[in-house]
Amino acid sequence: MTRRAIILFAALGVAWGIPYLLIKVAVGELDPAMVVFARSALGALLLLPLALARRQVLPVLRRWVPLLAYTLVEIVVPWYFLSSAEQRLPSSTAGLLLAAIPLVGVAVAVLFGRPAKLTLINWLGILAGMLGVAALVGFDVAGSDLLGVAELAVVVVGYAFGPAILSRWMSDLPGVGVVALSLAVTAVLYVPVVSLTGGWPTRWPSAPVIASIVTLAVVCSAVAFLLMFALVAEVGPMRTTTITYLNPAVAIIAGALVLGERVTVWTVIGFVLVLGGAYLVTRHRASAEIPAEPEAAVAIIEDEASPDGPQALGSR
Repeated sequence: MTRRAIILFAALGVAWGIPYLLIKVAVGELDPAMVVFARSALGALLLLPLALARRQVLPVLRRWVPLLAYTLVEIVVPWYFLSSAEQRLPSSTAGLLLAAIPLVGVAVAVLFGRPAKLTLINWLGILAGMLGVAALVGFDVAGSDLLGVAELAVVVVGYAFGPAILSRWMSDLPGVGVVALSLAVTAVLYVPVVSLTGGWPTRWPSAPVIASIVTLAVVCSAVAFLLMFALVAEVGPMRTTTITYLNPAVAIIAGALVLGERVTVWTVIGFVLVLGGAYLVTRHRASAEIPAEPEAAVAIIEDEASPDGPQALGSR
């Protein structure tokens, strides 16, 4: 990797590794629906002008059906359940369990008619990943927060389906336009949700909560996607998807240092098994050629993020 690629990789790893910490802080004072509304509305305000300037809005709007489907499974539903789950679970556990997304991606590939050709190594990866999740749920969570685990399961499924929808029906659409409009649609949909559930805050949130929401919108949403596009252009889509293996480590470190969350032996075991399993499940793509030209890399990003490949390129 070049120095620029290393900087982009590290920056994106942090940007997609700290949301779990920030959500944990935000839901300490705000309703989960309000957290989703605030981060999506602010993110849309930042990205929509860029999408309009690049004339990327109308082409995306013409595909409003897959856009709505993508928005629902990738943002509207997962962001709420993730925020709700973090009212019950440590942020580091949430980050680790979501690393199981590539495992679910195998099942998604079958449902979309693109079954992956699994080798023995891939099956060993699935087994390792399942054992890692079992270790986290059975020993780290210890059965005390199964509702939170169930909510994270919904998030994992949504995050696995999102890239599949992009790949099948929206692969030729501009990324910034898709993300900007998805965030805008999410914000609009959550206005009545927050109103009906009484989620509007009755007093001004504390400074840490405000900072968390702003960082979620600016760094983890708007800036993160710009970093992702730059990284794809620099190193290609295949190498970019390896960011999946950095995010959980950032989540664990951030939770331990900032929130004082415990890092148990089962956290470590679960981390090794889940991340190792995710790596082995996607191992069959390791020999994929990396295009030399940035334009070519951007052009095939959706193909490399297809349901039978790494699932790192969604809205986190």
